[in-house]
Amino acid sequence: MVEQALVQELHMDEALEPKLSESMKYSLMAGGKRLRPVLLMAAADAVGGDGDRFLVTGCAIEMIHTYSLIHDDLPAMDNDDFRRGKPTNHKVYGEGTAILAGDALLTLAFETMTRQKGVTAEAVVSVVKEMSIAAGSNGMVGGQSIDLESEDHAIDMDTLRRMHLGKTGALFRAAIRSGAILAGASEAQLSALTRYADDFGLAFQITDDILDVTGDEAAIGKPVGSDAKNHKSTYVTLTSLERAQELAASAVQEAMDALRDFGAEAEFLRELVSYLLKRKS
Repeated sequence: MVEQALVQELHMDEALEPKLSESMKYSLMAGGKRLRPVLLMAAADAVGGDGDRFLVTGCAIEMIHTYSLIHDDLPAMDNDDFRRGKPTNHKVYGEGTAILAGDALLTLAFETMTRQKGVTAEAVVSVVKEMSIAAGSNGMVGGQSIDLESEDHAIDMDTLRRMHLGKTGALFRAAIRSGAILAGASEAQLSALTRYADDFGLAFQITDDILDVTGDEAAIGKPVGSDAKNHKSTYVTLTSLERAQELAASAVQEAMDALRDFGAEAEFLRELVSYLLKRKS
């Protein structure tokens, strides 16, 4: 569903320059788990809504995520050559076009949000605010800034948590909260899903760090050991592989506990966070 909807949304935004359109499509349609739109729709289901109705907003958050990946891979950032088993955007289209493709996807995301039907204008504005905070200086951009400043420096666990709360966790939180908001969640439901989102993001990041050590290059789509190559602090390097695995399991359990007042409608969210402990990519 997400894949088909993304193609449709891209067709609604033909760039002035064909190379820019190709660059945007290259990264947006390069695969991936589509976790953020899936989480948005699953959160809506969990509060009794129909998550399929909010696929447009799900596409918007995937555009934001893709923009962040394009920029993270740039030589001035993580300097990665491969993403999802394919050459990174700047390796194919050049740094300038890659930067512009990321910029274009970010701005297209907010236009796309305004096309969400079947909800109040107030709900759309609330979601735009959620996404703006998640993508900005107190979210992804702020987390990436900490990451850049931390290269070749030893950092403590608190700094690591703040970095990933912004760089990785913020967009998971925005996805889940946005789905709940669009579906008319109560304050109690929104609070519980926010706790779930924070623990989901923590578990995802810890397992990501574990995969950088133990993963299969073909499965994760990029070279293993890139964190060590870039002298990055991770949950594995600051503790140990065994302790990181324990922390991941604890975060998963906390996320499950946050859903204790939900019924079968939240089963997908339970299964998804449990899957993090077994994921290969």
